[in-house]
Amino acid sequence: MTVTTERRLLQAVVALACFVPLSVGGQSVLHGPGFLGHPPVIPTDLDSHFRYISGIFLAVGVAFASCVPRIETTGPRFRLLGALVVAGGLSRVVSLIAVGAPSTGHLFGFFMELGAVPLLMLWQASFARRWAAALPS
Repeated sequence: MTVTTERRLLQAVVALACFVPLSVGGQSVLHGPGFLGHPPVIPTDLDSHFRYISGIFLAVGVAFASCVPRIETTGPRFRLLGALVVAGGLSRVVSLIAVGAPSTGHLFGFFMELGAVPLLMLWQASFARRWAAALPS
């Protein structure tokens, strides 16, 4: 596979992965916990906190999407965003231990946060090295 083909493939996979935080984050900001089929949260501070965290999730999706056009040069930003996502996934481990397994949708998030995102981080870093090596001297 050429570096140009791999670049396009990496861009496509990252863009597809961005769909999760963009869609789920956006829906959660707009609809609060109702997006997950839950009734409105009382006290309202919990709803506010849910929407705040959802806004951060949405922003992370936008920031990851901003890496796509020049994926080969956005390593530091990509790693920082990935570290934020992994930290969120590790926080889910605390919840898993403290209160038990979450719903299927949250298990999917767990897989993305502690599986897919770290793999994408490794791929992006490896690809960036190959891209730089392929540049004319």
